[in-house]
Amino acid sequence: MNFKTQLIQTLSVKGVIALKMLVVLWGATFSSAVMSSGSEPTQAQPYTSADQNIWGRQYFPNYELTAHTGETLKFFDDVIAGKVVAVNFIFTSCRDICPVETARMRDVFNLLGDRVGDDVFFYSITIDPARDDVETLKTYAERFGIDGDRWKFLTGKKEEIDHIRHTFGLYSTPEEEADLSNHNINLMIGNQVTGKWAKRTPFENPQILADQLGGWLHEWRAPEYAQMGNYADAPLLRQISAGEMMFRDRCSSCHDINGGNKPARGGRSLGPDLFAVSERRDAAWLERWMLEPDTMLEEGDPIATAMYDVYGVTMPNFRLETSEVKNLLSYVSGETQRLRERAERIAQTEQASDAKTNAVLSSGGG
Repeated sequence: MNFKTQLIQTLSVKGVIALKMLVVLWGATFSSAVMSSGSEPTQAQPYTSADQNIWGRQYFPNYELTAHTGETLKFFDDVIAGKVVAVNFIFTSCRDICPVETARMRDVFNLLGDRVGDDVFFYSITIDPARDDVETLKTYAERFGIDGDRWKFLTGKKEEIDHIRHTFGLYSTPEEEADLSNHNINLMIGNQVTGKWAKRTPFENPQILADQLGGWLHEWRAPEYAQMGNYADAPLLRQISAGEMMFRDRCSSCHDINGGNKPARGGRSLGPDLFAVSERRDAAWLERWMLEPDTMLEEGDPIATAMYDVYGVTMPNFRLETSEVKNLLSYVSGETQRLRERAERIAQTEQASDAKTNAVLSSGGG
C-alpha cells in the first residue's frame, strides 16, 4: 500500500472542503459524486487567478448579501474573490458561543491592525436573517466596538446563506438547523486564489489566528516574515496551569486581570476586570455565575443584570465542571497576588531611587 492510499484511509475527511484539499494536494481527479452537479470528473488546475481554479466562480455561489453598513455585496465577487478572508457564521440573539467568537475575532482584528481591509478581510454572516436585519447587525457590531468599514456583518436570504455554509463544508443536521442554539462553531479562514481553507474555533489563540491570516495564507510573503530567527535562539516555553489555559481560551477576549498594575489593552472593554474578583464577590455567587450565567440572567439576578447593562455582552454558558471553575478562580487569585507583589517591588525600587536622588541633592552633588 503506497503512502497516498494510507493517508486517505487514515485521515477522517469531512465534507467537500477536506476532500478537495486532498485532490489539490495530490493533483488527482475527483468524482462527480462528491459534487452535486453530476458533471464528469475534473482535473485540478493550477491556481492562477480568482476564477481559474476549483475554488472559483464555478464552485462558490454569488448571492447578494446586505452589510450592516447598508451596502450590497455579492458573495463571490465582493466577499471572497482574490482575497484572504475570515468568514464566520453567527446570530445576534445567541447567548452561547457567538459572543465569544466575535470577541476573539476582535482580538485578531486588532492584532492585524491596518492590514484588515487591505490584504485581510473580515466577514460575519448571520444564520438567522429573519431576525438579524441591517439595523440589528449594526447594533451588534457597535456593541463590540467594531469598525464597520473594515469588518462587515452580512444578512441575506436564509436558503442562500445555508448554501454558502454548505460550500464551506459547514454542514448541520435538520435538528441543529431547527435549534439555533446548537449551531456549530463556524469560522473559516482561507485564501480563495490559492485554495487554502481551514476551519478554526473561537478558542484558538488570537496570535495564532492572526499569524495564519497574515502569514500562512499569504505564503509568508508579508514583510514581517522576511527575516526569520533561528529556532535555537527561541526562549523556552513556560508551563501554564489548567486554570491559565482556561482563562486564555474562554475568558481573555472579554476580560483582563489588571487592577491598574499593567497597561490596559486598547478597545472597548467587553467585561469587567477580574483583578481580586474573589475578594469583591461572594464565593457561592461567583461559582454559580461561572457555571450557569444564562440561568442567573433569566432569573433577573441584580448583579448579573447590572453587568449586562454596562457591557451589553452576554456571558456564555461554557458548561464548565466545578473543578474547572476552581482551577480558573485559583489562577485569577494567583495572578492578582503576582500583580500586587510586582507593584510593591516597583514601588520599593522607585522609593529607593528617589531616596538616592534626594541624598545626592542634599550633599550638593547634583
